[in-house]
Amino acid sequence: MPRIVIDPALVERYVFELAEHGAYAATGVWRPAYSPAWQAAQRQLAAWFAQAGLSVRYDAAGNVWGRLAGQRGGPAIVTGSHIDTQQPGGRYDGALGVVAGLVALQAIFAQHGPPRRPIEVVSLCEEEGCRFPGTNFWASRAILGLIDPAEYETLCDEDGISIGAAMRGAGLNPEQLGTARRDDLAAFLELHIEQGPVLEHAGLPVGIVTGVTGLRQYVVEVRGSANHAGAFPMDLRRDAMAGAAAMIGEVIAAAAALGRPAVTTVGRILAKPNYPAIIPERVTFTVDVRHPEAQALAALFARHEASFARIAAECGLEVDWQITLDQPPSPADPALVELLEQAASARGTPFARLHSGAGHDSLMLARIAPMAMIFVQSKDGRSHTPAEFTAIDHAVAGIEILADALYALAWSDQMTR
Repeated sequence: MPRIVIDPALVERYVFELAEHGAYAATGVWRPAYSPAWQAAQRQLAAWFAQAGLSVRYDAAGNVWGRLAGQRGGPAIVTGSHIDTQQPGGRYDGALGVVAGLVALQAIFAQHGPPRRPIEVVSLCEEEGCRFPGTNFWASRAILGLIDPAEYETLCDEDGISIGAAMRGAGLNPEQLGTARRDDLAAFLELHIEQGPVLEHAGLPVGIVTGVTGLRQYVVEVRGSANHAGAFPMDLRRDAMAGAAAMIGEVIAAAAALGRPAVTTVGRILAKPNYPAIIPERVTFTVDVRHPEAQALAALFARHEASFARIAAECGLEVDWQITLDQPPSPADPALVELLEQAASARGTPFARLHSGAGHDSLMLARIAPMAMIFVQSKDGRSHTPAEFTAIDHAVAGIEILADALYALAWSDQMTR
C-alpha cells in the first residue's frame, strides 16, 4: 500500500479558518445548526471541496457532500463528521473529522488520480442536539430516512424558533427531507477527537475504535410535599430533594462499582419550589447511562430503575421516569477495524484499541453500512468546551491512517464484504 503524504500546514489552516465561522472568545466556536455561522461554514467547506476537485451538492437536510466518481459505479465509500458545535464548543469536535476527510481525499486524488469506486466526504449538518433539544442526530437520521415530519415544527430552540423555520431561514425546505435518504453507502469511516483522557494517559496519538457505546437518557421526577424548612420535623417530611439525592448517589455509585467502561451521569437538576426555606415538593433530574456491551448496559438500566422505585417507597414519595433517548451499542465492523490497524502498523504509528464513550453519527450510520472510527488524542481529555485542543501532529497521524484506509477501499478496491 503506498503511503499517502498529508500536509500538516494544510490541516492546520483548514481547522483554524473553519473556526473563524462562529468564533467565540479566544479559542471557542459557537456554531449551532442552521445559524448564520453554520451557513458560512458549510459554504466554506463546499468551496474547499470544489477546489479539491470534488463534485459538490447540498442535500435537503443541509449536509454538504463532496464526491469523486469512481471508474466504475456502485455504493460509495464515505468519510466525514459534523459541523455544528456546542454553545460554545471548540475548534476540533466534529470539524476535525470533516477536515480530515477533505485533506485525505485531496491528497489521494492529487497523488494517485481518480478512484476505482465512488468516494465521498460529508459535512453533516447537525449532531450535537444543543440548539434544538430532541433532534438526536438530525443529519444522520435524515440520511436514514428516520425524521418524523411532525418534528419540523415541534422541535424548537430557546427562542421558540422551530427547526423547520431555521431550515427555511437557511434556504432549505424541511418538507423535502425525505430526499436526503441514502441507501448506497459501502462503508463509513469517521475520524474524531477522543473527547476523553485515555490516549493521553497512555501516551498514544491514535485510537482505533472497536464500537460506539450504547446509551439511555432518563428524566426522573420525584414528588413529595412542600413545607416550612424550620417548623416541619425531619421524621414527618416527604422531602423530594432528599429522595432525589439518595437516588442520584446510588445510581452514580452503581456505575462506579461496576467499573470501567460503565458510566452514569446526572447532568441537570431542577427543584420546585426553588427557595432556601422551603422543603422541595418536586425535583426533576436527568440520568445518562452508557456502556459498550449490551448485556451490561441492560443490567445497569435495571439496577438504576430499581433504585428509583425502592428509594421513593422508602421515603414515602412518588416517582416517575421517562426515557428520552435509547441507543443500543454499535460495534465497529471487524474488517474495517483490521484495515485501520494494518494502516497504523504499516506506518509505525502506535495506537490502542478503545471503545467510544460518546455517541457519534457512526452509531446511526452503522445501520446502513459497515463503519469504523479513528480517535486522535484530546489534550487533557477536554471537549465540548473552548479549551479543547488536539495537536496537529496527532491529527495528521490519524489522517494518514484514514487516507491509507480510504485508498485501500476506493482506489485498490479492497472491500470488506
